[in-house]
Amino acid sequence: MLYKLFYGLHDSYVGFGVFRYLTFRAGISMISSFLIVVLLGPWVIRRLREWKVGEVIRPDGPEGHKTKAGTPTMGGILMLVSILLTTFLWADLKNIYIWTVSLITLGFGLIGLWDDLWKLKTKGQVHKGMPGNLKFALEILVGLGVILLMVHLNGYDFRLWAPFFKNVRPDIGYLYLPFALIVVLAASNAVNLTDGLDGLAVGPVVVVALTYTIFAYISGRADFTKYLMLAYVPGSGEICVFTGSIVGAGLGFLWFNAHPAEVFMGDVGSLALGSGIGAAAVITKQELALLIVGGLFVAEALSVILQVGYFKWSGGKRIFLMAPLHHHFEKKGWAEPKIIVRFWIIQIILALFALSTMKLR
Repeated sequence: MLYKLFYGLHDSYVGFGVFRYLTFRAGISMISSFLIVVLLGPWVIRRLREWKVGEVIRPDGPEGHKTKAGTPTMGGILMLVSILLTTFLWADLKNIYIWTVSLITLGFGLIGLWDDLWKLKTKGQVHKGMPGNLKFALEILVGLGVILLMVHLNGYDFRLWAPFFKNVRPDIGYLYLPFALIVVLAASNAVNLTDGLDGLAVGPVVVVALTYTIFAYISGRADFTKYLMLAYVPGSGEICVFTGSIVGAGLGFLWFNAHPAEVFMGDVGSLALGSGIGAAAVITKQELALLIVGGLFVAEALSVILQVGYFKWSGGKRIFLMAPLHHHFEKKGWAEPKIIVRFWIIQIILALFALSTMKLR
């Protein structure tokens, strides 16, 4: 909205022409979303405390987590509002990809909010939220519905672009639709599983979102994609504004979520952030690169899958002391801040490696 208003003034006033540049609008989106979260954060945290929206801790969890009981949760509402608001303020709303990422993020955020509210109704019963089948069905409905709408209105390239390889671009036809859905579902739930320590999820989310801001900018430039032999997706550069808003909102939330956390994001935050990143990966044709960029989230999700599968297969044995993976290291005696910072370091290395794949072809 403000983008059109301010850019429309460039013929009459000096300086307003900068609003046509994606880099400027992505930057101002980061700053805007950061300020919204930081300035409104104390008020939101107070309201959550007044409403007694507190975290319930698993009785079988690490001993140190008992002090977190009652810490306000559902703070992800603040990030969700900030991301959508700044995107609509600074992005071109005629762009179909802006609506795609926004609708998916909003839809998954609302599913997470419903799940969080459901948990409040069953307070005292740990993890008794929305039934898993219902939650999964709603995620499929939202994800597939928005992807189908994007393809119907805009068309789409059903080829896959593999990292490291120049000419590996298989066209999988309409199988791409369930594949894209899996990317969004996997990203959203992997972030959700990682959100178990103070700042553990939102820090890597910021790094991944910043990486996809770069990917988006490049995928929308014909000259850059030709040089790097990447997929050119006309109009996809506009989602730099969206991913930039995730970076800003994530940094703002980390202000309050850093150890010791004053607030947790809840499912409303983790599902929204993960689905937004997954949608950005699909649009930029960097879906397979997400396995590298989001390798930390992949490891956390795999640790749960392996733990549950091996437990059932072996009749009660475990691979890890506790899953997800960060709890395994807690059980081994690692201090929470050490786990968080080391995971952040791994995430940064993975992001740098993923960026290098653009040239390693």
